[in-house]
Amino acid sequence: MDPEDLLNDWLATSALRPASRAEYHREVTSFLAWCTLTRSPLTGQPRRPVDPIAARPADIAQWSYDTHLNPLLGERRFDGPDALGYLAQNHPEAARSHDRRITALTGYYDAAVTRGVITIPPELKVLRSGVPRPPGARNRLTPRERAVLLACTGAWGPTRSKHWERDQLCVYLLLEGLRPAQVVRLDRRHLYPQPDGSWEVRAPDDGENVGRKFTLDPMTGVALKAYLAVRPEPKDPSEHALILSSLRQATFSRWPNMLIGQIAATNPLLTDRDPQLPPEERALPITADAIAHTGLWDTPDAG
Repeated sequence: MDPEDLLNDWLATSALRPASRAEYHREVTSFLAWCTLTRSPLTGQPRRPVDPIAARPADIAQWSYDTHLNPLLGERRFDGPDALGYLAQNHPEAARSHDRRITALTGYYDAAVTRGVITIPPELKVLRSGVPRPPGARNRLTPRERAVLLACTGAWGPTRSKHWERDQLCVYLLLEGLRPAQVVRLDRRHLYPQPDGSWEVRAPDDGENVGRKFTLDPMTGVALKAYLAVRPEPKDPSEHALILSSLRQATFSRWPNMLIGQIAATNPLLTDRDPQLPPEERALPITADAIAHTGLWDTPDAG
């Protein structure tokens, strides 16, 4: 199956709304056209065409820079968290558009895996800005969105992430009501197993003091035990953060948003929001903070 046939087959069989199918078609087609170029669109220097089926995150980052982000980043290379942080802080609307383009390509490569075109998709979560919603946007998931998120989290296994136990735990901790900054600052020394099999944790406050107590749901407790069984030893022995990055260090406060964006991108019911929402909210991303406001079992407001 060639790249264009893959795109058309994916969109023709997807559950996306027509407007989103048109948008995703436009973005992926732009990437496929960029892959065929034999000269840099910015410098005019010769370059090798890119095989879109075998594209790497670096290729997709270069396409995004060449076609969308160059006027915003200028001389700043689009090569990692620093550029993404700059984009999120200084151009949040452009960052949201960028994340949606990455969502389109995530769906495209997931379709390639489903159809046996490739075995492992490129790890595009490293290209997400994780920018939060603008002030005033709806900050809770609907019951349907929460149910879909739980299904996507359960399916987030070793084929999706090398650190899937950690990622699943992060989602469940957010649904317990911990805010993203609390999740990344949880101290493994303040985890307290209870006789009934549940766990209590103390979430650090803004001053890094031991703060509010959370009694975790048994489902979160199972995820916590699974992660503790594989949690690596930290690079620095004095590091006590529960959640560690792939470098065995404490992660950063934007990481939960980036993770949630990647998990949400696996299902169009999360990336293609309810058409009954106000128009300005339909394309807004589901964020870690919105999940923290939702809860595991209470019935969230629809608005």
